[in-house]
Amino acid sequence: MNTLKEWVDLVSQELGITDLVSQAAMQSRVLDMSKDVAHDVARPAAPLTAYLLGLAAGRSSDPEATADELAQQVCLLARRWADEHGS
Repeated sequence: MNTLKEWVDLVSQELGITDLVSQAAMQSRVLDMSKDVAHDVARPAAPLTAYLLGLAAGRSSDPEATADELAQQVCLLARRWADEHGS
């Protein structure tokens, strides 16, 4: 088992959200979005944006499906930011 999977499993258990998390989807979604935000906006914005994504998705009746839509929305926003701010 790799460290990242072990850590995510442990945190998910600790927070009582193992039934809410699709490991494969969550990992690629959050890492891809974080990469875009770090590159197009600023590195410190990546973890903060991931936190905001989690809060927004958690308010939905279907957090897993909503998280994909929200992550795509944030990636587009980060690209627009880069275009407007010359990042």
